[in-house]
Amino acid sequence: MQIKLLTLQTNKLEQMKRFYTRDLEFSMCAEGPNSFQIQAGTSILEFTNENVVGEPYYHFAFNIPANQFQEAKAWLKGKTTLLLEDGEDEADFSFWPAHACYCTDPAGNIVEFIARYHVNPICESPFSINNILNISEIGLVVQDAPRVGERLKKINIFESDHDPITNSSLSFMQEIENGVFILLTGVGRRWLFSEKTSAIFPMEITLDKQTVLGVNEESEFFIENTMI
Repeated sequence: MQIKLLTLQTNKLEQMKRFYTRDLEFSMCAEGPNSFQIQAGTSILEFTNENVVGEPYYHFAFNIPANQFQEAKAWLKGKTTLLLEDGEDEADFSFWPAHACYCTDPAGNIVEFIARYHVNPICESPFSINNILNISEIGLVVQDAPRVGERLKKINIFESDHDPITNSSLSFMQEIENGVFILLTGVGRRWLFSEKTSAIFPMEITLDKQTVLGVNEESEFFIENTMI
């Protein structure tokens, strides 16, 4: 499974465009009156203000080379403020294993840079935004996580730890072990390195398997096969 295109809503389109293209130096793929797209390795991240309601925010992550966590962290710290958890500005996920650091963008999204040591390749060139590999994670917040989990399993996306899916848990859903996950959860779970809790906002995830899934404007989960 690869996330080819991730479309998220924002009510701060111009501020987001400046942050991602000027401050973080992402390359712009496309731009319209109500949206823009940036290249994130083999993935595309799109922000749109079309039909936006309220102040949507999400959690997503970028995969970075396995050998460049400290370099990437220093690079990011030079661009923006790193978020803290218990006074620390990085997370050590020994069970993956992986290290990650976090920041927020103008819309309040919780943005993660993560180096997965057994999955991500290494890179010898100095770290820059061009070293991002892909979109690694996207938090999928739904009303009924167990039911959505069963629907994901029907398209061969399973929980990585085989624990029961509940509305209060965070289930790492994946197809193969390649460091790309859909983080399935219900409403009200605190995002790591943030005081914000998971909330339902419209979003669209386009996978490499001709599948589009996400949450519509009625807060309902959907799956579509683009080959049909």
